Amino acid sequence: MGFAYRDGALCADAVALESIAQRFGTPCYVYSRSLIEDNVRGFAAALSGRDALLAYSVKANANLAVLALLARLGCGFDIVSGGELKRVLAAGGAADQVLFSGVGKSEAEIRLALQSGVRCLNLESAAEMDRVDAIARALGRRAPIAFRVNPDVDPQTHPYISTGLKQSKFGVAYADAERLYREAARRENLEIVGIGCHVGSQLLEPAPIVEAAERIARLADRLAESGIALSHLDVGGGIGIRYRDEVLPPATDFVGAICGALTGRRETLILDPGRAIIGNAGVLLTRVEYVKPGEAKNFLVVDAAMNDLLRPALYDAWHAILPVRATSAEAGERYDIVGPICESSDVLGRDRRFAARAGDLIAVMDAGAYGMAMSSNYNSRPRAAEVLVDDGRVHLVRQRETAEQLFALETIPA
Repeated sequence: MGFAYRDGALCADAVALESIAQRFGTPCYVYSRSLIEDNVRGFAAALSGRDALLAYSVKANANLAVLALLARLGCGFDIVSGGELKRVLAAGGAADQVLFSGVGKSEAEIRLALQSGVRCLNLESAAEMDRVDAIARALGRRAPIAFRVNPDVDPQTHPYISTGLKQSKFGVAYADAERLYREAARRENLEIVGIGCHVGSQLLEPAPIVEAAERIARLADRLAESGIALSHLDVGGGIGIRYRDEVLPPATDFVGAICGALTGRRETLILDPGRAIIGNAGVLLTRVEYVKPGEAKNFLVVDAAMNDLLRPALYDAWHAILPVRATSAEAGERYDIVGPICESSDVLGRDRRFAARAGDLIAVMDAGAYGMAMSSNYNSRPRAAEVLVDDGRVHLVRQRETAEQLFALETIPA
């Protein structure tokens, strides 16, 4: 079902967004369970018949209800912090289906991961190998590890979300990987279980991730020749979605291309999609506060802002923005859709045609990924509520914050 107009009203799985705004206010994130399930099942069908793990990238959207749904659907999880690990466990996710990535894991995070029994720690430097080895020794454990190898593949995406080039902070250099694996194999408290990579986010065609997969497969073969066997190949995620006019194949085509490149291999294939699972399954619902005509620009001032959805300000990202009550767009004026934050970059959409009045509801589409997850309290703005629509039922899965909660942990010295 997803998001569609019914009798002139924009709905989430047949529930009118107007009714959600009336119950829970705005700004509000609204997620469609049916779309999340459809996206996961599409990946599962593409991986059918192959030993594989779909490890959802928690950074895309870490709401407990979303994580619990994905755990019930059989997903593993790719995490980058101890906080994300605690969220996964609180949502009912299995620690042995968790891969812990990230360049800056603290001693406390590594200890928590080993004590929780995660499936793998993805190491991103020689120094991190030393730290994990020492902590595992102190705990009397063997740490399951893989190296995140930087394949030096250009993903042809925004520079802020390109992670697989040799100048990136992420991973270990491809040329250093064999030496690091041999060193890890000599350490009693490290158990080598795999190899990983990730080239970037919002990929629009399979070639970069296929090239990276082929490169780490060749590396795995060389490691096997030296007696180091791997149980999994983690090719990362980053599969894009359509925000505007991007031309990209369906996610299943990405999976098919990756599987084709790894035909005949015995290792478990791990994929780490985030955006491709949750991106189109969420919208940011907001209300027009003011219609502000101007000499050079017209503005719709709404109650959502860059603290609620950072992507347009951070990446100059484009999101479709639709009226919740269908109107004839041709009858409207062109507006920049802006929020109340005291920054000129607080723009959700530029030069959009709307027939709008104060009080009207509008929806920022495809906001399920990196929306609430990147939100902040800038300007002391409480973060939005989150709602999950499930087969006609509406669940408040995160209450709106209050201003008092924002300073509850602060004190004024006597």
